[in-house]
Amino acid sequence: MKNWEQFLAPYKQAVDELKVKLKGMRSQFNQEDEHSPIEFVTGRVKPIASILDKANVKGIPLDKLETEMQDIAGLRMMCPFVDDIIRVVELLRKRNDFEIVEERDYILHKKKSGYRSYHVVITYPVQTIKGEKRILMEIQIRTLAMNFWATIEHSLNYKYKGQFPKDIQMRLQSAAEAAFRLDEEMSTIRGEIQEAQAIFNRKKETKKD
Repeated sequence: MKNWEQFLAPYKQAVDELKVKLKGMRSQFNQEDEHSPIEFVTGRVKPIASILDKANVKGIPLDKLETEMQDIAGLRMMCPFVDDIIRVVELLRKRNDFEIVEERDYILHKKKSGYRSYHVVITYPVQTIKGEKRILMEIQIRTLAMNFWATIEHSLNYKYKGQFPKDIQMRLQSAAEAAFRLDEEMSTIRGEIQEAQAIFNRKKETKKD
């Protein structure tokens, strides 16, 4: 790869544009005084070292990164409740500013590690001075509890380089189940939580006025 900055530029542009668009969905729910299935949105472009590591592990030639590595650009959409994830996926399916090319449900079909999330792979058209460039991006939709677990697991993965000691592996699996039970428990009192949040938001708006 001769020029990484030039190669990654459209990915960075895509992340910036989609963050604004997807955050706008949350604002629209708030304007309609409806429960927002989106808590917040984050995005990033993989560091060069991570791209090279993954290419090496997956056996992806550098000249095929654009077509074979789906998550050079990635966004995460955090949801308050598990049921909100499906609603967000449905909203993404209705959009016409990108095309969904693959979906992977790691909530119904969790990974062996305990990882849960819903992945949507898209092609997004970036407008450049040389014309339109369609790039692959991955959107991960998960609850706050799922994200907390995944963040910890990701950090430990770097420490152990994917080779977790058996006790750590078992603890992580146990923690993943605990996080999912927390999500399920919160879903049982969803109505109470949403009512409390609505009262809090009304008070906040009153103070602004």
